[in-house]
Amino acid sequence: MKRYFITGLLIWVPLAITVWVLSLIVGTADRVLQILPDAMHPRTLIGRNIPGIGVIVTLFIIFLTGLLGANFIGQRFVVWWERLLDHIPLVNKIYSAVKQVSDTLFSSSGEAFRKALLIRYPHADAWTIAFLTGTPGGDAANHLQGDYISVYVPTTPNPTSGYLLMLRRSDVIELEMDVDEALKYIISMGVVAPPKTASIATGATGRVSDKPDLLQNFPETH
Repeated sequence: MKRYFITGLLIWVPLAITVWVLSLIVGTADRVLQILPDAMHPRTLIGRNIPGIGVIVTLFIIFLTGLLGANFIGQRFVVWWERLLDHIPLVNKIYSAVKQVSDTLFSSSGEAFRKALLIRYPHADAWTIAFLTGTPGGDAANHLQGDYISVYVPTTPNPTSGYLLMLRRSDVIELEMDVDEALKYIISMGVVAPPKTASIATGATGRVSDKPDLLQNFPETH
């Protein structure tokens, strides 16, 4: 009976969590309908609420915004809007920080989270997975002698929180692992392991010794 019960849990728990997450997303997106005028609300046009219509409306608004922002007039409007926000105290700090992060993460030309790394953390005898995010900038770069990179160490099972570390390039190993595979490995707390690849010999410092140093090509942002 215990074995059957556990088997039932393994079937229902992932399904229940998936349904819960999708319901949360759909419910959040449906709240977007509250910004629509009553004349455009599906309840007025059709006579009833349609669950999930908010997802379609949200995706359409995002697509339409991107379409308008990609042309000359839209770009001028975005510049004017950002200048307006830049003159509002406190708002300018928050907006500027969030925009820099979003531009780095979502821009097609960005390099953030493009490489999964293996680093020694939190001490010399332990290893963890991290992601390459750039090179140290600002005054921090003036105090670091040598070739350093910035890496993000996510927590598990919630990778949205973590730690920023600045390490020597020679102290990290670039993994033959996609970022998606690495994130899945972290979120599952190591249960869902990516497929194994051919082992690569490493030197005493932990640098990959017999393949091109791809980290060396990462642009500096001093």
